[in-house]
Amino acid sequence: MIPSPIRKVYQGIADRRQMFRMFDRHAQRPNRPEVDAAALYSGEWFEIGQGEYEHMLDLLPPLWMRCGMFAMREFLTASVTSVFFALTIGRRVRHFHGYCNLSERSSPDRMRTAIVERESRPVMAMTREERLEHIWSCTHEDYRGYAGERWADHLRGRRTVLLYGGQRGTLLKLLDELTEAEISAKLPVHLRYLPDAIAA
Repeated sequence: MIPSPIRKVYQGIADRRQMFRMFDRHAQRPNRPEVDAAALYSGEWFEIGQGEYEHMLDLLPPLWMRCGMFAMREFLTASVTSVFFALTIGRRVRHFHGYCNLSERSSPDRMRTAIVERESRPVMAMTREERLEHIWSCTHEDYRGYAGERWADHLRGRRTVLLYGGQRGTLLKLLDELTEAEISAKLPVHLRYLPDAIAA
């Protein structure tokens, strides 16, 4: 299970189709019914458009609303739910979705602070972790998954992606063990040459 720091999982503004896809980025995880996924989802966030923000606000009465944010009434897990943010960054209002663990009362405020801090950087850059999360978010479900029985015990349950290996054909590789060249090949062209950001 991945720990739950606050982390950006998609670069750019997700359209409605991509937003709904990313609401359950871990749908294929092993032992889905048995394992509480709070730590897996809690802390994930990405940017959405104003139309997507307003669409989600109109779906159901929110659980609560305050200071440019609202929480969804339906929970993903026992204590994790979607929180939507309308934040002024660089003199314009931008919109975000994040998963907050509401058993921690300060979770939405900490996420809001982290988003503003991350999006206020003067130069667009990405950490290695952000690159890997973007690859996971953008890879079709048919080409990503989790290490299963054919993997060594200590590797089972870790995320995998399918790579094109040239003359070697396609190969399955652990997401967090991709080389810099493999990461670059999997990223969209406009993200390949961004400088490395220092992880906070």
